[in-house]
Amino acid sequence: MFNVLVSSAELEGSVWLDLYAGTGAVGIEALSRGARQVYFVESARKHARLVRENLASLAIDSGFEVQEREVAQALQLLEATGVVCDFCVLDPPYRMRGSYERTLGFLSQSRLLQPASIVVAEHEKRFDPGERFGSLVRYRKLEQGDAALSFYRLA
Repeated sequence: MFNVLVSSAELEGSVWLDLYAGTGAVGIEALSRGARQVYFVESARKHARLVRENLASLAIDSGFEVQEREVAQALQLLEATGVVCDFCVLDPPYRMRGSYERTLGFLSQSRLLQPASIVVAEHEKRFDPGERFGSLVRYRKLEQGDAALSFYRLA
């Protein structure tokens, strides 16, 4: 995903939202490539603990915040505190198909995104989360194996 997404220069100093973070692999990779700040959002206690453990095992002690709460609540709190991201990645459990519409719909109307922000949704290849959510429009879709990545930006 990173090689397709941006050059290393564009990653330097960037702000990321890693939604439905799981192990935190995406956000940790972003930090290792020069991201300034990553907000990990994970509602499952055991997964949020795993994100923290992974960060600690790699001796990453700054440039991140782990939000152990539902994505909708975390997005509202982040928006209220003035966070604006350059990149947002969402990878909800595939069975939670409604999460794509809710999350992408919220992002399309939020102040969390700026005109240059990129949103990436990982999903099953046989499931299409949608082409458009308000002003958020898909501009690219990559498929590999059973998974796909849909790339969105503000129109």
